[in-house]
Amino acid sequence: MSLSDPMSFFNVSGKVALITGASGAFGAVAAEVLSAAGCKVALAAGNADAMAAVAAKCKGAPLEINARPSDEAACDDLVAQTVAHFGRLDILVVASGMNKVAKIDEMAPETFSDVMDANVTQSWLMARAATRQMQAQGDGGKVVLMSSARGLLGHPAGYTAYCASKAAVDGITKALGCELGPTGITVNAIAPTVFRSPLTAWMFGDDDHAKTVRAGFLSRVPKGRLGEPEDLAGPLLFLTSRASDFYTGHILYADGGYTAG
Repeated sequence: MSLSDPMSFFNVSGKVALITGASGAFGAVAAEVLSAAGCKVALAAGNADAMAAVAAKCKGAPLEINARPSDEAACDDLVAQTVAHFGRLDILVVASGMNKVAKIDEMAPETFSDVMDANVTQSWLMARAATRQMQAQGDGGKVVLMSSARGLLGHPAGYTAYCASKAAVDGITKALGCELGPTGITVNAIAPTVFRSPLTAWMFGDDDHAKTVRAGFLSRVPKGRLGEPEDLAGPLLFLTSRASDFYTGHILYADGGYTAG
């Protein structure tokens, strides 16, 4: 790399990326951006039809794996299928996860456990499976986990499980950044605030309720708007390319300044 050719720092052409939760909002962004940048992408999702729609927007010929990272065997198999198809694994993007909202006196312990399993345990298992492969290859790698501004900040509307899970993802990110630093593998997380997705589409609406909620939220966002999918594209490309080789264990807030105020 040379400072006279700064765009070469962001070159991921030819790299192999595995994306879990590929049919979701962030997973779809990751699939489209990384494939357009020249990556060979393996898409993993439980909804085969939605994943096919994402794959249709990708460059090249993505591998579609109709599976979720539900347990140790499933995570190991996602990595194995990617390596069998493409020959190696360079990038892992964990975009799978879930949220279930309920006040603590109304939330069943099983619901709390479900959120923690989907967001924390499955992120840990995927990182474990992927970094084992990357260490065996011996030439580094990139892991990007999905956090949230709610890993740092609380929320009054029944987010105890979600906030706890994303704080745990932040802890995994920092610990693995330290643990794997000597191997050349970087581990970082992207932590957005509200951005446009099927789950948040109502907040972008014109009805009185949406306007009221949005106004209250935007009073805390210095940039004065909600996030768009493209706001995640730049951070993702940075964290999956050589441009971020000296960055590990970081939580990158894609939040318009929300967590700064």
